[in-house]
Amino acid sequence: MSFSFFATCPRGLEQVLVDELANLHATKIVRADGGVRFEGSMDLLYRVNLSSRIATRILFLVKDGFYKKEEDLYKAASCVDWDQWFDINQTIKVSTSAIYAPLKSLDFVTLRIKDAVCDFFRKKTNKRPSVASRDPDIKIHLFLNKNQYSLYLDASGAPLYQRGYRVSSVQAPIRENLAAGIIALSGWKPGAALLDPMCGSGTFLIEAALIAKNKAPGLDRMFSFMAWKNFNSQLFNQIKKEYVEQVKPSCFMNIYGSDRELSAIRISKKNLALAGLDECIKLSCSDFNELKAPAGEGVMITNPPYGERIGENQSLNLEYPTWASQLKSNFTGWRTYFLTSDLGMPKLMRLSPSKKTPLFNGALDCRLFEITIVAGSNRKKPT
Repeated sequence: MSFSFFATCPRGLEQVLVDELANLHATKIVRADGGVRFEGSMDLLYRVNLSSRIATRILFLVKDGFYKKEEDLYKAASCVDWDQWFDINQTIKVSTSAIYAPLKSLDFVTLRIKDAVCDFFRKKTNKRPSVASRDPDIKIHLFLNKNQYSLYLDASGAPLYQRGYRVSSVQAPIRENLAAGIIALSGWKPGAALLDPMCGSGTFLIEAALIAKNKAPGLDRMFSFMAWKNFNSQLFNQIKKEYVEQVKPSCFMNIYGSDRELSAIRISKKNLALAGLDECIKLSCSDFNELKAPAGEGVMITNPPYGERIGENQSLNLEYPTWASQLKSNFTGWRTYFLTSDLGMPKLMRLSPSKKTPLFNGALDCRLFEITIVAGSNRKKPT
């Protein structure tokens, strides 16, 4: 039996998610802003949650259609057989998001959907489910645009980028699925050298090592669909066993990380240990400008400081030319990738990026600059 789903993801990674879903044999894949629609079986739902490196959460479509006013949405939610999915003794939470919705209050709409669910159970059992603002058993999500609605069950629960390995982090760490998406955009393949010279809490390094080990990122966590009445634990455990058997043994994966802050290296080591990846990655405490390339060629991926506080931009502007000199002196033959919200960074480095990929790091509008380091100047000669 085929169902409809929506997978959310960081904006800018939609095509990477499309490719991932295609590899999992999803059908009717449609790219949207901030996510991907697709269809498939419950088997696929389990597989996507366990194995997706890019998705933020997977939503299960229970009903969609057109609306004009709040009462239309109440009636639509009242027609769903909610007891097919969960029991009266399970807690619920309803949330709403919208784009160009003509309604006055999304909070009121959220309340009406909650009322519809509770009224459904009251008519059947003379009881109503309890609402829990934190850690509910069942999460219901309503999405609205100008005249259409989609009513979903959240199949993932906690965001899928929460792999379960990061207990310590530096200020403003990059999310795991964004890091995995950037690694995919870089074209890096396991076995090739990979370096993050400003590694912070080690997110790029750990995501690369998980890819190299062929370890599904969701093996160490729980999912919301496990609380549904139709959850097939036998099927889920069989799929999970398949993924566990595909994991490769830990060994050095030709992955390197460095940071000038000793505190960041200590945090990275903690996270590596928790992820069981101590043997896979080599760490060093060093300033970027003092690093030597660990191999003749490879991929460098990093998320440098953005200079969001007063005075930091001026300091970074002075650092950029030294980074460029370092790249040309020690990293000839490397493909380098910088994720930054400072759109003038390549110009100040006097290096021409071969690609500029728009990405969002949370709410920050960023660019992933690809700069291939060749002998001599990277700047394009005038025609």
